[in-house]
Amino acid sequence: MTLTAVASVAVPVADQDKALAFYVNTLGFEKRRDAMVGNGMRWIEVAPPGAATTVALVAGTGGVDTGIRVASTDAESDHAALRTAGADADEVLNWPGAPVMFVLRDPDGNRLVVVEG
Repeated sequence: MTLTAVASVAVPVADQDKALAFYVNTLGFEKRRDAMVGNGMRWIEVAPPGAATTVALVAGTGGVDTGIRVASTDAESDHAALRTAGADADEVLNWPGAPVMFVLRDPDGNRLVVVEG
């Protein structure tokens, strides 16, 4: 086998432009790729700065639990900043023995978790 890494994780979004704006402008991700592919479809990839794995914003119906866990060096500060920016973020969870984390939803209702550490 020559498999070496997880290159990208697909997240279904109804409006790729709206999703791209959220991931770049609200979450601070970088746009890594935005290309037209067959039949007028777009392939868009975004990622946190320096991350190896990207998130592909694919045309579809959102509202899924993506299973994506995004690392943070300060989950509580990121939570406050995201709430100030109008993002849909649940309360910060701070359980003994577990990293500080919170659930975040993109404009399509796709669920991500921000985890400190």
